[in-house]
Amino acid sequence: MKNLVIVESPAKAKTIEKYLGKDFTVMSSVGHIRSVAKKNKNGGRPIETNNDYKITFEVDSTKKKVVTELKKAVKEASEIWLATDEDREGEAIAWHLCEVLKLDKKTTKRIVFHEITKSAIEEAIKNPRHIDMKMVEAQQTRQALDWLVGFDLSPVVWRKVPGGKSAGRVQSPAVKLLVEREREINNFKGKSSFKVTGEFSVPNSLEIIKAELNHKFSSKDEAITFLKNIKNSTFTIDGITKSPSKRNPSPPFTTSTLQQEANARLGFSAKSTMAAAQKLYQSGKITYMRTDSVNLSKFAIASSSEFIKSNFGSKYHHARNFNTKSASAQEAHEAIRPTVIANAKASSSEDQQKIYNLIRNRTLASQMAPAEIEKTTIKIAINNSEYLFEAKGEIVVFDGFLKVYGNSKKDEFLPNVEKGSSINYDIITAKEVFARPPARYTEGSLVKKLEDLGIGRPSTYATILDTIQARKYAEKGENEGKEREALQITLDKNNPQIAQQIIQEKTGATKGKLLPTPSGEVLSDFLNTHFNQVVDYGWTANLENDFDQIALGEKERHKVLDDFYLPFHDLIMKSGEIDRNQVTPTRELGVDKKTGKKVFARFGRFGPMIQLGDNSIEGEELKFAPMPAGEKIETVTLEKAMQMFALPRLVGKTEDGDEITANIGQYGPYIKIKNLFVSIKPLSPFEISEKEAQMLYAEKLKNDEKRVLKRFKNGIVISRGGFGRKYIIFDDIKALLPKDIDIEKITSKKAEEIIKLAKSKKKPAKKSTSKRKTKK
Repeated sequence: MKNLVIVESPAKAKTIEKYLGKDFTVMSSVGHIRSVAKKNKNGGRPIETNNDYKITFEVDSTKKKVVTELKKAVKEASEIWLATDEDREGEAIAWHLCEVLKLDKKTTKRIVFHEITKSAIEEAIKNPRHIDMKMVEAQQTRQALDWLVGFDLSPVVWRKVPGGKSAGRVQSPAVKLLVEREREINNFKGKSSFKVTGEFSVPNSLEIIKAELNHKFSSKDEAITFLKNIKNSTFTIDGITKSPSKRNPSPPFTTSTLQQEANARLGFSAKSTMAAAQKLYQSGKITYMRTDSVNLSKFAIASSSEFIKSNFGSKYHHARNFNTKSASAQEAHEAIRPTVIANAKASSSEDQQKIYNLIRNRTLASQMAPAEIEKTTIKIAINNSEYLFEAKGEIVVFDGFLKVYGNSKKDEFLPNVEKGSSINYDIITAKEVFARPPARYTEGSLVKKLEDLGIGRPSTYATILDTIQARKYAEKGENEGKEREALQITLDKNNPQIAQQIIQEKTGATKGKLLPTPSGEVLSDFLNTHFNQVVDYGWTANLENDFDQIALGEKERHKVLDDFYLPFHDLIMKSGEIDRNQVTPTRELGVDKKTGKKVFARFGRFGPMIQLGDNSIEGEELKFAPMPAGEKIETVTLEKAMQMFALPRLVGKTEDGDEITANIGQYGPYIKIKNLFVSIKPLSPFEISEKEAQMLYAEKLKNDEKRVLKRFKNGIVISRGGFGRKYIIFDDIKALLPKDIDIEKITSKKAEEIIKLAKSKKKPAKKSTSKRKTKK
């Protein structure tokens, strides 16, 4: 073997191999081959804070076979080329490969490219370099800090925060942003006002002008008075203004703007966006997908120009160079763009194709002419009022870049009218409108906020969002909103009376929005109070700049680590003084009339809950119930709290005579029949009827029956589960069927043996914690 090229992705290896000749063999490390060890050689911590933060690494157990194969290939090759990604993670992977494969870092050739095309790879082969140790140091500084924060802080969180799992250096500020926004919304005291709109008919025409009054009224009485006063008024066209304007396209995508746009337009999460983009890159369809540069190469600009002129005409072409605002971005890098702009089809995967279309259209739009817009405003005067109605329209005179990348908003034409002409109203409405609280974050808007604050980098945004949801500190909302009443007052030319009616509208929808969980709120408050350094936006952003400066050789690694870790470690050493009882909120709701016991809303191991009984009274029996749906410790009432002790509720019976009970568990409301649990979302366990429960039970049985692969006379069933797994089920025993057992050949006796074995291994159920006596 003459040349061995090592990349980190098997898909990338396949794409590159087809561009290199027979003298090259391409192999993959399948990502990182080493990670931080559990201990150093002396049995101590793998990151030695008293020894310049030296890190002990170990080969991942899952990568030992890969390493063996790479070592064998290295011995047979005369030249080694490391072609991992061009960012810090890629540089670190290349360094680890040198360390493990015993390659000389000074002579081993390192190549990078922004796209996986024949020309880019051939150019990289012509211009190799060596491993950039400053980039490796920057990556290891981030890695060391993240490990130290997690290793030192997580045990404190476990001990002091009920239900606390861990705390991350970058994830924690993201959770804090969500908590702050949620509290802004909860504390928002918006006032209502009345917005007045009217529909006016143009004389001798069937056309209608829809207009809005340039003033809002603060009360119903003011709105009614205004409508009464203008009932017999005359309305005149007071002015017509037309203003041409131009709308320029946005720059091509960076990592963060791609995530924002994919979330807004396609509803994609940051994780799914990056997964699709990664596959497109590895298959050679787009340039590197982790970048904060908006720069386009001369080749990209030229090929876009040629495509636009030949497909749309020269008038649609407008070449542009975009300047990257980020100080850390490298102009040699490019924005995310197609490798071949003429290719409309990139993948058979629907998700990948959607992301590709977005990238391709945005790239084309960036090199196209501005859209020419004509905005028209018609002002309508009222003879006995100082206020005016205004009608606004907008038409696209020339679509320009909107031809490939625009909103589907239709032109808003206004009728041709002359200044001074009279018009008549058909209907004028004053509708109660409410001030809006700040908007909750979506994944896209949170990425933008993190980017604006300087927290995180292109390679970390998707991980941050994924981690805070995986740890249950944040979740996607599902609420479609609740009904709210609004008053509508109408003046109709055909009705002598001013009419009033109450209309229903939805408000407060959380679907698709990121919400902090109660656990996220408690953890964020804990860190804010006791470890403010970890959640401080400025500090976190400055660290990102420090990493950039280490990569440029402008800062020393150990100095950055000292500046963060030494004060942080002092706080860890003092954490034993933190009173756990002061960490979680507890609120006394009142006294239960039946028992005379106090009722509390408090935070427990699994989140907010209701407690009946007082811990401070020796020997008093305590009872616990889950927090009512949609309620919080700060808002729940005594009445709603006591409802929870009515659960489990007997709903009725099945057709076979088995009892159906409704309750709320860790995953929401459910009904239980024998040992079978059936989710009843979004129904309430307090309100679900016997008929509704029977229908859900029947549907569950029907779905379960579809999964049955084999049924024995003794009642044992073999059923299909998720991910291709198969289970043997009998009563409340569920055992995974070994892969080497043929379902067709399995006997009733063998099935009984598997069930018996599973039953012997089953742990006895823990005693219920719904009741507890306080210690004497």
